[in-house]
Amino acid sequence: MGEAREEVVELRLIVPPTSTGQRLDQFLPAALAAEGFQLSRSAVQDLIKSGAAMMNGRSAKPSVKVDGGDRIDIRIAPERPNELKPEEIPLSILHEDDELIVVDKPPGLVVHPAAGNPGGTLVNALLHHCQGKLCALAGEDRPGIVHRLDKETSGCLVAAKTDAAYHSLVSQFSGRETEKEYLAVTEGVPAKVEGTIETNIGRHPVNRQKMAVVTPPAGKVAITDYRVLRSDVRGNWATLQCIIHTGRTHQIRVHLKEVLHCPILGDTFYAQVSRQKTRVGRLMLHARRLAFCHPLSGEWLRLEAPLPGEFLPFV
Repeated sequence: MGEAREEVVELRLIVPPTSTGQRLDQFLPAALAAEGFQLSRSAVQDLIKSGAAMMNGRSAKPSVKVDGGDRIDIRIAPERPNELKPEEIPLSILHEDDELIVVDKPPGLVVHPAAGNPGGTLVNALLHHCQGKLCALAGEDRPGIVHRLDKETSGCLVAAKTDAAYHSLVSQFSGRETEKEYLAVTEGVPAKVEGTIETNIGRHPVNRQKMAVVTPPAGKVAITDYRVLRSDVRGNWATLQCIIHTGRTHQIRVHLKEVLHCPILGDTFYAQVSRQKTRVGRLMLHARRLAFCHPLSGEWLRLEAPLPGEFLPFV
């Protein structure tokens, strides 16, 4: 089950100045991931050695150092189908019926398989738990998946078992009819205790692996309401309730860092974790509550994921 690509894909990547000095086989995995291709370093090395990855129009060695502005042309061949296998991975179930299932996703668990990451995901766990009864409309590699959480984000996530449930949930999420509440612990304290952040979010203009606040018409509208629930008397950290009305990639992480200038503790992608005065062992972002209309009964469901132990000192 699951053929991700049917034709050869040709990509052109421009090395950002921030990546100057990296080895080619170090730069490419993250750069390709930003374009939706999850390849291991060894797979990238094979591409380079075979001539499927060229730098500035010439073949190169995996160890060559890249410079800002270098042009990398890549040809990625079709993948052979990979069978999606059920795996007995423990799940914390918040709600389940014949139409859908809501789980409390732990941090560190990827939601669905991708190239170079074929197993050990939430989808594999759901296939085992639901005995394969998941809606296939989302794609062969992500059955049942309606929305996603970042790998290191924990909390509420709903998956559809039936086609009817999938259509209803997708419509509710895209129509901003759901309620999504997160808890975040930030480095520093916002200047205002509450407010609404509304910007456009899109790919970072220089580092394509990241998302950023961008100037319209670039990107897509992202809206986040926030409120400070508690803060450290020395101003080292704050605990925020965040309610999002849109579901852009890395929305809360980008809004808190770029607009409030308070990156999330433990965010190795958007913050300088080594300089954070308050040390934590994970990304301090938790999807605490999720509410939506049940696709079949019409009942308004409100689910809450218990606070992970790492959050208890901050609430």
